[in-house]
Amino acid sequence: MSLRPIPTEQKAQGPGTLYLVPTPLDFGCDSLAPLGDVLPQATIARAAVLGHWVCENAKSARAFLKRVGEVSPLCATIQAQQLQELPREVHKKGDAGFDARSLLAPALQGHDMGLLSEAGMPAIADPGAAVVRAAHALGIEVAPLVGPVSLMLALAASGLNGQNFAFVGYVPSEPALRAQRIKALEVLALKSGQTQLFIETPYRNEALLRTLLEVLQASTRLAVSMGLTLETGRHFSATTQQWKRANWVLNNQTPAVFAIGP
Repeated sequence: MSLRPIPTEQKAQGPGTLYLVPTPLDFGCDSLAPLGDVLPQATIARAAVLGHWVCENAKSARAFLKRVGEVSPLCATIQAQQLQELPREVHKKGDAGFDARSLLAPALQGHDMGLLSEAGMPAIADPGAAVVRAAHALGIEVAPLVGPVSLMLALAASGLNGQNFAFVGYVPSEPALRAQRIKALEVLALKSGQTQLFIETPYRNEALLRTLLEVLQASTRLAVSMGLTLETGRHFSATTQQWKRANWVLNNQTPAVFAIGP
């Protein structure tokens, strides 16, 4: 069943709105979740009427719009969608010093725009914060839409402290530095009670888990959420000692969120 699209707003004057459009968390996974199972109808309908986008990756943005179009008619063909990619250096080095105002020219001309990441909520554990800052600086209204946020879903499923937590991004890939960073995060977590959330590229899941089990104290709790929102999704949460006894195996191809705490 297709959704009735939201009418495109006719603005007599003034800038358009920047919508922060969440996408499914199944990017890079073997299977895809039905779009209506992971995004509200209102979010899908709003995405369908937007024709101007700032995105992390144009290819994945087109794939998302194709899925949207299968549920709610798009305002323009995928080929006619106006897509602007965030620069590669923003992905690698972060966007703290990036001036994104030029990307919002369509909004200044009165067009509503969408901001997309490859998975989940843009600007949360993904690029996009610079675009949001630029919108505020230019007087462009910012409207986040409802959808999945992997960090919050993983935290809720972890059994760890949800009142005091921090997302610390990626840990180093070099083994010695990775171990050093994990030890420092554990000290902070045990001292403050603050849950430490971090992620890794999927093909490093197993290596990260090995280091965690080698470094963490026996009583420290480790939680891992994989395949969030998918039928095959799994959540593991136990002390390091219990992890070693259980001998759980992580899928090295599925995105995961890791968390540690007392």
